[in-house]
Amino acid sequence: MLKVYLKELLELTRDKKTLIFTILLPILVIPVIMIGFGALSAKIANKAVNENLNYTVIGQSYYPELSKALADNTTLVFKALDKNVTAEQAIKNETIRFAIIIPDDTPFKLTQGLTAEIEILYNDSSTTSRIIFRRVESSLETLEDDLANKRISALGLSQEQGEGLIEPIKLIKNSTANKRESIGEKIGGFLPYILILLALSGAMYPAIDLGVGEKERGTLETLLLTPIPRFQIVFAKFLVIFTTSFLAVFLSLLSFALIITVFGPMMFASIGNDGNEAMTEVLNSFATISILDILLMFLMLVPTAAIFASLLLSVSIYARTFKEAQTYMSPLMMISFLPVVLAILPGVKLDWVWASVPLTNVALAIKEIFKGTIDYNMLFVIFGSTTLVAGALLYLCSWWFQREQVLFRN
Repeated sequence: MLKVYLKELLELTRDKKTLIFTILLPILVIPVIMIGFGALSAKIANKAVNENLNYTVIGQSYYPELSKALADNTTLVFKALDKNVTAEQAIKNETIRFAIIIPDDTPFKLTQGLTAEIEILYNDSSTTSRIIFRRVESSLETLEDDLANKRISALGLSQEQGEGLIEPIKLIKNSTANKRESIGEKIGGFLPYILILLALSGAMYPAIDLGVGEKERGTLETLLLTPIPRFQIVFAKFLVIFTTSFLAVFLSLLSFALIITVFGPMMFASIGNDGNEAMTEVLNSFATISILDILLMFLMLVPTAAIFASLLLSVSIYARTFKEAQTYMSPLMMISFLPVVLAILPGVKLDWVWASVPLTNVALAIKEIFKGTIDYNMLFVIFGSTTLVAGALLYLCSWWFQREQVLFRN
């Protein structure tokens, strides 16, 4: 059995696809996603925040103080429109990004202490529509405060009484979660998704090659003639697929560990003033993840790799051609990710029920480990249930391999 294992493993190392999906992809995927995509997102967001926005004001004579408040914001550029061009047309043609429309009854309402309704016209379908509204709103905060203070003074109230009149009850948010828990809840659900995807991709191509690949090359009959029990042949093939899937997970976690401890802080330490403070904060919270936490994530993914190895080898043994194997594995991959998606849904948390659901329990466990709130008693249930499923699938694969009508469907 050991000779079969070493022989199959040696053949896989000569395959470029296997090397790409088990070594190169796991090493590059997490760094690209976490640092490359994170830095790119921060740069794009920073550019959108600091972009100069052209605007116009309709009816500015009714309230010139508003135009002055907008002019104080250097990122907002006033642009006068031609008489034959409406504000809607100018926004549609992207001549301006938004328009402020001041009604003619604004002076009357302001002098009477009423609320003046000023319209902001902009394209809500634009990806930066929220940024436009937030920037205009922040530009008018000082103007609104001045008006509020004047009205408070006119009523003979103190500043505190005026604030109490405007806002009788103020709700102050104060979270008991630390930074690691807060960030882990927001993005921790995507980490197991990536890791499980890498475990699956690391097992898929070797499974196809060791199953249906043997049939197409005509070497399966020769292998069956060797004086080795069939269950040992299956187990040797399973170990090879498990090794490649295991290696993909190991390299991805190793890459993840290097990012949070070495490369991430080094890259973002020098660019914290360029709009990447949030990313720096995320990486600093990642640095609180210990080696034990990474080892626990690794331990949870061991039976997961065994599940994929057994399942994909069974499909590969049943398929007649390489193309047929890929056809079967595509929907199988989609079905396999449904339990992982459940872990991202709101309200789904790690308890004794979800700890028994394969793949979902692993995704939830990695998320809790990432947050630093894992209940270590749950790990025994998760590891036990996932190992039980992997063992059952391996037994099914061995039984599948011993059926002649399956092996020689041609």
